[in-house]
Amino acid sequence: MKLNKLDSWNAHLYDEKHEFVSRFGKDLIDLLAPMKGERILDIGCGTGDLAYELDNLQIDIVGVDKSANMINQAIAKYPHITFQVDDVTDLKYQNEFDAVFSNATLHWVKSPGRALNCIYNSLDSGGRFVAELGGKGNVKLITDEIIKQLDILGTDYNPGNFPWYFPSIAEYSTLMEEAGFRVVFAQHFDRPTPLEGKNGLKTWIEMFAGSMFGEQADDTKELVVTKVENNLKEFLYKDGSWFADYKRVRVVGIKD
Repeated sequence: MKLNKLDSWNAHLYDEKHEFVSRFGKDLIDLLAPMKGERILDIGCGTGDLAYELDNLQIDIVGVDKSANMINQAIAKYPHITFQVDDVTDLKYQNEFDAVFSNATLHWVKSPGRALNCIYNSLDSGGRFVAELGGKGNVKLITDEIIKQLDILGTDYNPGNFPWYFPSIAEYSTLMEEAGFRVVFAQHFDRPTPLEGKNGLKTWIEMFAGSMFGEQADDTKELVVTKVENNLKEFLYKDGSWFADYKRVRVVGIKD
């Protein structure tokens, strides 16, 4: 599959090396507590694995993702499920879903208030919003080291290249309330996450943090990643595996 030049997501690499994203999302489904026949929107569905889990529970599931590469992969894997390219900040649904579900997506959205308004509007009265996203301090060891090494090389790191929004519980709960939600659950927790293979950290950076390098040449990127690996090995490499220093936020909101 040829990648869209404006779509940096490598769906095959995602499935091959980062299946942990969906695996850790499975217990989020327990928090969602879906009931047979419910109509549920999966925001940031990626290549469709959690939508498939919900479909197996006889849920009327719709999966959306901003990445056409991800959606194409999801359709190829699960052609019987409805998947479509859509941006969470531009959803047009009105009072259509019993629940909105999102795993490991909303920290990519730098207009969180706008996204939450769209999510709120998508829900029917009494509907619930259940999500997990990166929280304050997420992957801080990794990103701080990347920035440090770019600065040492004199590359003038641009903070605008930081691709994520990692809120505290107070920040995100406030935004949810401003959108109209009644927040009934909020949790911020550490989850050190194993990365697959001896090059796990390098592969993670390639998949998720590439934008931090801006327009740097490939040899500069390689040098920075090597230095990051060397400096973080003491902290993030244990028993033959790399770990990412994940910190997650989970929330549940109700549309009254």
